[in-house]
Amino acid sequence: MPRFPALTPRRLLRLLQQHGFVVDHQTGSHIVLYKAATGRRVVVPMHSRTLPRGTMAAILREAGIPLG
Repeated sequence: MPRFPALTPRRLLRLLQQHGFVVDHQTGSHIVLYKAATGRRVVVPMHSRTLPRGTMAAILREAGIPLG
């Protein structure tokens, strides 16, 4: 697995929105995004610290965004 830069949840949210995801709803500290074209749904934990690389990679895989 290639090394990724650590991202904050806000930067990951912005990246997903640039790829066509829209905010569906928020439950507690987790934002659920949805992409109507593919029917994919992803959940981003909105915490104040950077996301672990494995968590970020899993979210990108779930979203269908190429990792490398």
